[in-house]
Amino acid sequence: MSPARVIYFAATVGVLAVPVWSVVHEPLPLGALFAIVTGYAAVTCLGVFFLGLRMYTNALLRGPSGARGVALTFDDGPHPTYTRKVLDALDAKGAKGTFFVIGRKVEEHPEIVKEIIARGHTVGLHSYAHDRLFSLRGPSVVRRDLQKAIAVLEKVTGERVRLFRPPIGHTNPIIARVVEELDLDVIGWSVGARDGLAGTTAADVLSRVMPSAKDGAIVLLHDAPERGEREPAGVSALPELLEKLEAERLDVVPLASFQERV
Repeated sequence: MSPARVIYFAATVGVLAVPVWSVVHEPLPLGALFAIVTGYAAVTCLGVFFLGLRMYTNALLRGPSGARGVALTFDDGPHPTYTRKVLDALDAKGAKGTFFVIGRKVEEHPEIVKEIIARGHTVGLHSYAHDRLFSLRGPSVVRRDLQKAIAVLEKVTGERVRLFRPPIGHTNPIIARVVEELDLDVIGWSVGARDGLAGTTAADVLSRVMPSAKDGAIVLLHDAPERGEREPAGVSALPELLEKLEAERLDVVPLASFQERV
């Protein structure tokens, strides 16, 4: 259990103890109640926004101790042009990547997903709709979205997907419960290129990734924009990134080589 989850459970117990204290002793002053509620809200929000805390669900953030190489992951595809550029760059170096795809885009471009598989790469799930308010939805909406995405991918690939990266990396107790019900493994990252942002350049990608590209790193890149047709900077940066990783004698390895069931 992660330290953040211990803190979350302890904070929850503390909040639930307030009514008991008020009955047994006396009601707390409004200032104290406000401080308790505000503090609890801050703790829960940190858990939502920062997957790396693993407050609500287990997540693979990097390879285990002693792992060698770097795993490259790509979000928000598939895209008929940009995903193929990524595939070509990876193939040129004999490298394998993991693509976290959006279900509605899979329906639009099933041939790209089949090509990802055919070229020896791995496909994971990035929800069906990539709802930016996913962490605010109720359990029925979350479950319906993920079940639909799983079904779409299974229809295209013939296999049941197990890997899941939450939209924007946000989680909460509802998402954690549904993920467990659907037997999905949550995959995070240890290095983010922030290439999904419009202002990011290829040089930015290299400067953000390379200093943290160490054995066991899981790198988050994008092979498509979340919406629209803008080419993510990670696509254009990838050939040089692969060259630099090679120069540092860092192999690009499949994510599966890092993975135990999380």
